[in-house]
Amino acid sequence: MRHHPDLAREERHDGPAGIVTFVITVALKPGCEEALLDLLTPVLDAMRHEPTFINAVLHQDPEDPSRFMLYETWADLDDVVQVQMHRDYRKTFWERLPDLLREPRQVQTWKPIRRDFTFFASW
Repeated sequence: MRHHPDLAREERHDGPAGIVTFVITVALKPGCEEALLDLLTPVLDAMRHEPTFINAVLHQDPEDPSRFMLYETWADLDDVVQVQMHRDYRKTFWERLPDLLREPRQVQTWKPIRRDFTFFASW
């Protein structure tokens, strides 16, 4: 990894260099949108209280309402793999998700290098 002065400052400010973002895309069987939201909402609500959680944004494809993308950022990849994926609050989600999918989910891992956010009050 190249060491850029601004990136180094961000890493010191944000915590360990193990920050990781997952982009997860799921394509559901038609009519399963509400079931996904019912399963995912408690997971997202619980995740936000985890010490290594940074943020998550759930998106729905405007052209295909049965397709969703979840963008989530964590401070420590090892913690996500070894601890977070095995939390009890995820159990029902993991058990029921395969029944909702019309194709295998896609998971990509990204390393954030810059962040820019503003608060959009009308959300």
